[in-house]
Amino acid sequence: MSATTTRAMRVLLVDDDATFADILARALRRRGLEVVVVHTPDAAIERATAWAPTHALLDLNLNCETSGLALIAPLLDAAPGLRITVLTGYASIATTVAAIQRGAADYLAKPVDAPAVIAALSGHGDDAAEPAVEAPGQRMSLKRLEWEHIQRVLAEHDGNISEAARSLGLHRRTLQRKLDKRPVKF
Repeated sequence: MSATTTRAMRVLLVDDDATFADILARALRRRGLEVVVVHTPDAAIERATAWAPTHALLDLNLNCETSGLALIAPLLDAAPGLRITVLTGYASIATTVAAIQRGAADYLAKPVDAPAVIAALSGHGDDAAEPAVEAPGQRMSLKRLEWEHIQRVLAEHDGNISEAARSLGLHRRTLQRKLDKRPVKF
């Protein structure tokens, strides 16, 4: 990717993890991108409206009642033509599909490095966004099936943990504990 292409990118980075966001923003700025970091959904919509970014990096699990999935449509309304890449430490097939259906252009699992992010932002990282899928003839473990089901139900409830917990027949704190764990392997 050329320097002129990256200089034209105005990236809105929405992540509640200030340390991660600052490190990633610095790495992207060193590569010539213009980056603004926000940590809340309200700040994201406000900056998208005022600043008109060309790209957005959106954390899926923001530490508030709003999921990154629910923020996709308002961001697209605030900045038409915005290319959104969803970042998450809790990748699942269900959330990948939900993000793409809502208008995200790409989906990356954390940890992720600056070159992979730039490739996704520019549309050259489409293969890297694929979540891990079971190999032919290999079955998912029971824990992985549970993780995928929880992610699907959470996506159906726009990331609302209380509603998803009710739907799953779990106590909210139990669901929160399950979500705090890393996704299990197949």
